[in-house]
Amino acid sequence: MNSAHYIFFFLLAIGILIVVHELGHYAAARLCGVKVLRFSLGFGPQILMRRVGSDQTEWSLAAVPLGGYVKMLDEREGSVNVGERHRAFNTQSLGRRSFIVAAGPLANLLLAILIYWGMACAGTRDFPAVLGPVASGSSAAQAGLVEGDRVTRFAGVEIRGWSDLKWLVVQHALDAERVKLEVQREGIGLASFDLAMQGVLIDEKAPDALKQLGVSLPAILTVPVLGRPLADSPADLAGFAEGDRVRKVDGFELGSAAEFVKIIAASPGRTLSVQVERAGKLLTLEVRPESVADKPLQGRIGIPVGMDRDAVAKSIITVRYGVLEGGVHAVSQTFSTAGFYLQAIWHIVKGNISWRNVSGPIAIADAAGQSAKAGVDAYLGLIAALSVSLGVLNLLPIPILDGGHLLYYAIERIRGRALSEGAEELSQRIGLVMLVLLMSLAFFNDFHRVFFG
Repeated sequence: MNSAHYIFFFLLAIGILIVVHELGHYAAARLCGVKVLRFSLGFGPQILMRRVGSDQTEWSLAAVPLGGYVKMLDEREGSVNVGERHRAFNTQSLGRRSFIVAAGPLANLLLAILIYWGMACAGTRDFPAVLGPVASGSSAAQAGLVEGDRVTRFAGVEIRGWSDLKWLVVQHALDAERVKLEVQREGIGLASFDLAMQGVLIDEKAPDALKQLGVSLPAILTVPVLGRPLADSPADLAGFAEGDRVRKVDGFELGSAAEFVKIIAASPGRTLSVQVERAGKLLTLEVRPESVADKPLQGRIGIPVGMDRDAVAKSIITVRYGVLEGGVHAVSQTFSTAGFYLQAIWHIVKGNISWRNVSGPIAIADAAGQSAKAGVDAYLGLIAALSVSLGVLNLLPIPILDGGHLLYYAIERIRGRALSEGAEELSQRIGLVMLVLLMSLAFFNDFHRVFFG
């Protein structure tokens, strides 16, 4: 995918999240009888604008699409006709104002529930939660797990696929010291495995959490399938063609693409006899790997090596829920994700997780492009996760965010009167500084990833 695709899928995802968020505020305001003056997707100069409805609400598309807002009738922001004073936001009861403010983040959480629900009922592709090789001396090995075990429950939660297992491991790595799990071994259900979680790092540069525990997916046994050889490369000169299926090298039968790549890398300057299958016929070709320029002891032949997609497809299962069961799963997934984000924020504040894990728009754009390339399931999953993240972030008690306004209302409820304009303005400035610092950190981390890895 080129950069235009990444930008498109990033803007599409962000646009969906912003529209849903602001529609939450808009719908709640209309439900409470508050007059909405403008609904804007984006900030800055207007690109498109249309007035709709009896209130002539302005529906606007602005130049900077990284946000949006709903402007309501409010005596604090301009004069209000006496006849419309009852429709001003500031004249509403405390409960109604709180409802209107909270509706934006809640709309994002509702979007996530609907996406997770739809995906659960439609079915998602996954690998079975079957363990591959277990590293000697690892936490998994010490717990008594062995290759071939199928994990059925983790910390009391049913496991239906590898993604479930991975997600629960990441969640419990933040706080849990030990976790109970159940497995099926040779068709027999076994329980009471006690897995130590200490030392599992949740960091963008850390290895996969499951790998840190000493487990990985089983190797998929499939013959290597070759792509198009580079012009005048050893593979091209030897007569290899796109779609060739490698069966043997020097009489040794292959079971994976990794094996073929390993043999080629270890054979610079040595002639290899390679048996391939082409259009149902077996051919034997001789190829002499050349040395890599900066690694003379490593060989290459100049052809992409992949796996047999049909064999991979046979290893994939479909995880599907019923309608009611899927709804319960969707709610649980949404709130467990929200809880994980809150835990992660707290661990970043405490210093247990590096602040370099804070991501900005460049990282999100990369994730959007990669997930769109992986398929609809992955892209929808990313939108749901981002929607939860946006909802949680906006509910934090930081002035200028929705959660900050809810904090004002909580103080108003306790004191019996609202904060003074001066106190509110000061807190808004503090909140703005905090938000700018957070955004600056996110941008810094993004650029650091791009230029320094």
